[in-house]
Amino acid sequence: MNTVTYLRTNNEQRDFESLTSALDDDLRDRYHELQDLYDEHNVIEAINTVVIAYAAGAAVGCACFREFNDHTIEIKRMFVMPELRGKGIAMGILQELENWAKELNYGYSILETGKRQPEAISFYQKSGYTIMDNYGQYIGMDNSICMRKRLG
Repeated sequence: MNTVTYLRTNNEQRDFESLTSALDDDLRDRYHELQDLYDEHNVIEAINTVVIAYAAGAAVGCACFREFNDHTIEIKRMFVMPELRGKGIAMGILQELENWAKELNYGYSILETGKRQPEAISFYQKSGYTIMDNYGQYIGMDNSICMRKRLG
């Protein structure tokens, strides 16, 4: 595969919109009507901490983060095109987001993923995330797995 580059941008980037639309389709395929409970938590408005991965000039993956509190960011909308998974693209995106968060003096990263995404759970664990109690809007949501990592 060609070299992958990572662009720091915002949610108004067209490539981010198309990738998150593909993510929504993937989640709908996995969770069906259960996804309705999560859709409201996946709305990204006016966020300036988006990373998009490009390979051979095409947008192939994305994610972003938002401030959760003064010390913690929350990773959102992580996605890599299915045909390019397992090639290190997600790791590159995650590292870029974590480095960006550290530059902004955040010490922790949290995220939520779902029980029907075992590859995501495994990826985050390999990346140093540990399972924590569900937080915020995910408290009481049985299909959610929340994870945390100390940055640094």
